Amino acid sequence: MKKKLLVLLALMMALSMVVMTGCGGEDTDQDNAELTGWEYIEDKGVLVVGLDDTFAPMGFRDEANNLVGFDIDLANAVGEQLGIQIEFRPISWEAKEMELESKNIDCIWNGMSATPERQKSMALTDKYLNNKIVIMAADENVVIDKVEDLQNYKIGTQTDSAALEAMQANANFADFEANITEFETYDEAILALQGQRIDCMVVDQVLGEYKNSKLETPFIVCNYDFGNDFYAIGCRADDTDVAEKINEAIQALIDDGTAAEISNTWFGKNIVILEGYDK
Repeated sequence: MKKKLLVLLALMMALSMVVMTGCGGEDTDQDNAELTGWEYIEDKGVLVVGLDDTFAPMGFRDEANNLVGFDIDLANAVGEQLGIQIEFRPISWEAKEMELESKNIDCIWNGMSATPERQKSMALTDKYLNNKIVIMAADENVVIDKVEDLQNYKIGTQTDSAALEAMQANANFADFEANITEFETYDEAILALQGQRIDCMVVDQVLGEYKNSKLETPFIVCNYDFGNDFYAIGCRADDTDVAEKINEAIQALIDDGTAAEISNTWFGKNIVILEGYDK
């Protein structure tokens, strides 16, 4: 009888320890979940970067399926400056805001345009890269010298892209809206352009120039463009301190020449900037 009692007591003590350990883990997770901004990032030691991993040369897969690109190199350099690990997480570009708010990612860093809407809905870093929205064609007979010319052609671009937003913001958008086909990725738009299913593609200049450098028959860059398009890194709306930490790290990389070195590797020139927004 005594042996049975001792065994029962031992089991009860073991169960009690398991319960206490489990409760302690829950408290730790809960404490972390209650943290916000830079405290939350610093506590876990990781900044999770959301990206479209087909957007060359910003963040994409090489022939060995490794994640490479300008933003990949710059983000890793920022991580070293801040003393935190960078984790890259491919996401659907259409769902980027949802991924950010649900804390599946901590920032969107992948050639994202600093549009007025995003300046309101996110905590954006300063503009860190100078870009332009251009029009590219595969046939020299496609001539686009002014926005009105777009009425005559089938147009392709990426869904929820800065290029699409630039077109939508144009005063003549209603005249060529019906001609637009949206693709999930720019790679699909490029294949459609090569296959003559569309006549032209509206795209970020940095992506278009990079793709042209790899094509046996480069696309033609049309005379008309939709103007400048600056890139920024998007954090949760309340995480202004996270955006500022990234700003400080990029400024340090500009000052020590690292940013210019990364830019020259991917673009053949230094197009890194760090500029605020017009009030």
